[in-house]
Amino acid sequence: MQLDIKTLCQYRLDRAKEDLLAAEMNHKAGLFKAAINRSYYAIFHSIRAVNVLDNFDASKHSSVIAHFNQFYVHKGEFERDVYKIIDSAYRIREKCDYSDFFIASKADSEIQLKHAQDFVGTVEDYLNQKFNDGNAVC
Repeated sequence: MQLDIKTLCQYRLDRAKEDLLAAEMNHKAGLFKAAINRSYYAIFHSIRAVNVLDNFDASKHSSVIAHFNQFYVHKGEFERDVYKIIDSAYRIREKCDYSDFFIASKADSEIQLKHAQDFVGTVEDYLNQKFNDGNAVC
């Protein structure tokens, strides 16, 4: 079944919001590695929601992020500082997921959670502007 762009954007943004909720719940429960992981995925699925506008997706996270940076950050659709947020989330998530003795602190989790909240909100606003036909994406 072929989905239209708006429906797929909405689906991916909803998935990002679900990851964000999981990040918040994990953070409150003191599960900081899990909170960082879900914060990253909230950002990642938000990026995928935007990339739908170009009919782009890839199996590698680095490719998804590179496309977003090339076509949306470098072209001024998003602030340049967004790249730092994405890169930071990607790197700390990898440490949490793959480094045996990495200890994620409450402060690390708070930072990533705040970045994810801001990023998802920014993407939601951006997509609502793109689909300004009176029917908000979100």
